[in-house]
Amino acid sequence: MNISVFGLGYVGAVVAGCFARDGHTVVGVDVRQSKVDMLNRGVSPIVEPGLAELITEGWREGRIRATLSAEEAVLATDISLVCVGTPSTADGGLQTTFLEHVCAEIGAALAKKDGYHVVVDRSTILPGTVEGKMVPILELHSGKRVGDDFGVAMNPEFLRESTAIKDFDEPPKTVIGEYDVRTGDLVAQLYAHLDAPLFRTSIRVAEMVKYADNVFHALKIVFGNEIGSIAKACNMDSHEVMRIFCADQKLNISPAYLRPGFAYGGSCLPKDLRALTHRAHELGIAVPVLDGISQSNEAHIERAAKDILELGTRTVAFLGVAFKADTDDLRETPNLRLIERLREEGCTVRLYDAQVLASLRAGTAFYLEEHLPAYKPLFVETLEQAVAGADLVVIGNGAAEFREAVKSLPEGVAVYDLVRLFKACGDVRPGYQGICW
Repeated sequence: MNISVFGLGYVGAVVAGCFARDGHTVVGVDVRQSKVDMLNRGVSPIVEPGLAELITEGWREGRIRATLSAEEAVLATDISLVCVGTPSTADGGLQTTFLEHVCAEIGAALAKKDGYHVVVDRSTILPGTVEGKMVPILELHSGKRVGDDFGVAMNPEFLRESTAIKDFDEPPKTVIGEYDVRTGDLVAQLYAHLDAPLFRTSIRVAEMVKYADNVFHALKIVFGNEIGSIAKACNMDSHEVMRIFCADQKLNISPAYLRPGFAYGGSCLPKDLRALTHRAHELGIAVPVLDGISQSNEAHIERAAKDILELGTRTVAFLGVAFKADTDDLRETPNLRLIERLREEGCTVRLYDAQVLASLRAGTAFYLEEHLPAYKPLFVETLEQAVAGADLVVIGNGAAEFREAVKSLPEGVAVYDLVRLFKACGDVRPGYQGICW
C-alpha cells in the first residue's frame, strides 16, 4: 500500500520505518526541512533503538522518502496517517493547532485528487475531535464529503519510547475507529499480519480508549508508589507486597471491577480503604490518590441522584437495596446513600429486596434493625407492591427476578438501571436509562 505519514516525530518516524520494512511505500511529511532531509538521506530523525536500521533499509530499497508538500504526499498515496503532536494548552486542555493545520493541507490536496483516499488519525485526541474538527476541516478544504469521496478513521497508537518497534510488532491490541466499513477494511489491511486482538469500533470509542489506557497507566504508577510508601513506613518490603498483589490475575490484574457502573459499597472496601488511609495519615504520608477514591465514589452517587431527579419522577420503586444480588448485606451499600438523596429531594421511595425481606422475617436483619431503623418501614412485601403506582423503577442490584417485573411495567414508567441488568442482554425498553452508559 502507498502510505503518507504526516509528522515525523516519535510516533510518525517509527510508523514510517515499520511500514516501509513491511513492504509498503511510505512518504513522510513534516514542516521541518531538517527532518525531511534526514529521511531522504536514509537517516532516522529521532533516537529509537533499531529505527536507524529500518529507515536506512527502507531508503536503500526505495520504499521511504520525505517531502514538505502535503499535496505531493496525498496525490502519491492511498492512505494518510496523521501523527502530529497534540500538546497541552496553558490551562491543561488539548492543543489541536498542528492537527487542524495538517487537515487543512490534506483537504486542499484531496480537492485535486481523483479516487477515494483515507485519512487516519494516530495522534492522541479527545473524544469528538475527529468528527468535530477533523472532518469539517477536511470537507471545507476539499469540497468533498466524508464517506462518499474520502474516509476517516481513528487508529490510536500504543508505542512506548525505547521499545516502540517491539510495541509496533507485538501490540496489546489494534483499535480502529471507523467512519464506515469501507474505511475500516482498508485500515485493517495494514495490520493483517499482526498477532493481536483487533477491535473495530466507533471513532469516539477509539479516541477514548487511548486516554483510558494512559490515565490507567498513570494511576497504576501512583497507586504502586502510594502503597509502597505506606509499606516502607511500616518496615516491610514494598516490592514483595506488589509482587504478590500482581500475582492475582483473577481479581487484581484482570477485567474484574473495570466496568463502568454504580458506586462500590459493602462490608470490606469502604472500611479497609478508610483504615489504610488513616494509617498513612498517622505516618505522615500523603496519599492523595487513595484519599480521592472515596470522594470519587461519593461523587458518583451524586451523579446518579442528579440523573434521576432530572427525570422529574416523584414516586420511586427501588428494587435491590443490598449492594449486590444474593446477599442481605446493607453495610455501607451505596444504594442507601442514593435512596437518602432522593428522599431529601422529596421523592417517595418504596424498597424491595427479597434477601433483606427474608432476613426481616427470620429476625436476622440485625444491621437494619440496629443501624437503619428508619429504612425498615420503606420495605414492601412484594415486587408488585413496590412498582404499583411508581413513575420510576430503579434497579439497584442484579437479582434475576427484576427482569420479568420490569418487562411488565406499564408504558410511561421510566427505568433507571444501576447495574446494566437489561442493557447487557440487549433487552431495552423505552424510558430505560442508567449511569455511565
